[in-house]
Amino acid sequence: MSDTKAEFGIVGLGVMGRNLAVNVAEHGFSVAGFDRNAHKVQALRDEAAGRTAFGAESTAALVESLAPPRKLLMMVAAGAPVEALIADLAPRLAPGDLLIDGGNSYFRDTDRRAAELAKRGIHYIGVGISGGESGARHGPSIMPGGPPEAYAAVQPILEAVAAKVDGEPCVVWLGPGSAGHYVKMTHNGIEYALMQLIAETYDVMKRGLGLDNDRLADTYAAWNRGETAGFLLEITAEVFRKADAKTGGRLIDLIRDYAKQKGTGMWTAQDAMELRAAIPVIDMAVAMRDLSSAKEQRVRAEAALPTGDRGIPAGEREAIAAALPHALFGAMLGVYAQGLALLGQASTAYGYGLQLAEVARIWRGGCIIRAAVLERIRAAYRRAPDLPNLLLDPEFGAAALAARPALLQVGFAAARAGLPTPALLASLSYFDAYRSGWLPANLIQAQRDFFGAHTYERLDAEGVFHTNWEEG
Repeated sequence: MSDTKAEFGIVGLGVMGRNLAVNVAEHGFSVAGFDRNAHKVQALRDEAAGRTAFGAESTAALVESLAPPRKLLMMVAAGAPVEALIADLAPRLAPGDLLIDGGNSYFRDTDRRAAELAKRGIHYIGVGISGGESGARHGPSIMPGGPPEAYAAVQPILEAVAAKVDGEPCVVWLGPGSAGHYVKMTHNGIEYALMQLIAETYDVMKRGLGLDNDRLADTYAAWNRGETAGFLLEITAEVFRKADAKTGGRLIDLIRDYAKQKGTGMWTAQDAMELRAAIPVIDMAVAMRDLSSAKEQRVRAEAALPTGDRGIPAGEREAIAAALPHALFGAMLGVYAQGLALLGQASTAYGYGLQLAEVARIWRGGCIIRAAVLERIRAAYRRAPDLPNLLLDPEFGAAALAARPALLQVGFAAARAGLPTPALLASLSYFDAYRSGWLPANLIQAQRDFFGAHTYERLDAEGVFHTNWEEG
């Protein structure tokens, strides 16, 4: 270790932590890092050679190496590892020091930890970081929340290392408490939904239209030049071109059809239910990951409940191929609308004071859900900062309405062929339900009152009412 005190510290030098450390050093800030794995500490020293980056031998040495007030970023897995690390670090820190959780921690844990550390005079902020290995190294989207004075202490560093779009860093203080982790959680929920939608278009084209991997790659590359353009479409095109080093075939065909999850999508769905925010496409994306894990049952069910070859009739294939990108775009609009509406409701419920135009702005670069449409979303919230749902913006409402025929066409053709497209269909149903001034929930009110005396409300009178439905 150098005798010079470092400006910034990082605990956890895995792929994300180490690349962030090099990014920080590359922008002229001195950084010290520690990991329990000594090889990862050495890897930081090697990769940051010639820059002001140091490797520490212990958490104690790391804390000692930092200039006060210390600014220390934790890049470890959510849950127990964060708890253990805080227990180790907190006694070593002093009032005025800043501890940052850069992982995907549950937002309620962030609020609890901040309150506990505040008793020691230690600032604590939850920071969502999106962009994967490349983003960490070259510029992620960064979503910080917590005390504004604590953010101000690290603002120059975070703005320097964040992705840039039109010269603007993809980072902004989002609000107090757990605002940063809540926005990152919702970002991941949107990510789940977009990935599920893209996977459904893959299924329609592979099994329904009979496209091979080269044509799939070309199709997604073409879509990435249109209204659906975004990072996930870009990497999807590359996925279908990747050869397997072992067999020489395409790697995609050798990957098991089982998608795991770490919890952020599930948390998004759970909290949306608590807030009574409707996000059915995100809900369905979480459910489909769960269903994908039931591989043995699905194989048994396919044998017991056959559907045929699942191909779309030849005479319809050209029309379905033409409709697919428009259907995907309409569904994408629905996903962003649902996710941002959830953020609006959460902001009110938890006192975050989120500016949704700024959320859209910092999602334009660095993060996994970055897409061309986010610039238009930012403009919509600039026009109407209190917009409760993007579908109420004239431009987005018109775009969703224009995409509806394609969603209907693709969904109907897929259903006839036995191709599951639950997220695409949930997008269609959400749009139709949201623009329906009347829903059949009056029947549900009546049923609840019938079997449980839960009461109901009337159109022609104030108050709540109960009826003995079994009387003549």
